[in-house]
Amino acid sequence: MTHPKFNPDLWMEVGSSGGPNKNLVYGLSNTTADNLWSTRSVSTIGSSQSISSSQSKEFVALQQHMAQLTDKYDHLSAEYAQLKASHAQQRAESEQIKASQAQQKAEYKQQKAAYEQLHEMVINMATYSGTCAPNPFWPYNHQPPPPGSPPPPPAPPLY
Repeated sequence: MTHPKFNPDLWMEVGSSGGPNKNLVYGLSNTTADNLWSTRSVSTIGSSQSISSSQSKEFVALQQHMAQLTDKYDHLSAEYAQLKASHAQQRAESEQIKASQAQQKAEYKQQKAAYEQLHEMVINMATYSGTCAPNPFWPYNHQPPPPGSPPPPPAPPLY
């Protein structure tokens, strides 16, 4: 017979290798754990066993201890459920980040390819045209101004 809310995942995790002893987590000494198991396995069906007062007090103490352990177990089960939910949420967020990174990488590759194509076009235009593009701030396209013409406008300030 086990606790009605017994969670085998929690019990296995608590006692997994390298982890704390299950009895220590639930606050049991080995003697107390043995007593609980022996108390639970005593069958009183069809027999009239007499229990001494010291055994009765020990039984009551064990029942109280069992109630405390049940409370502790319920608390740990709730904490475990919260941790499990938090882990699932973190895993989902991690997957979203991975998907976003993959999308950003694809967009970067597209932009890089477009830039390289544009760069190649500009280089080809400059190679085959033989002249530079006219400078909008020098109205005579690198030719001296005709005699008597006004001076060119000043270049805008560079910030």
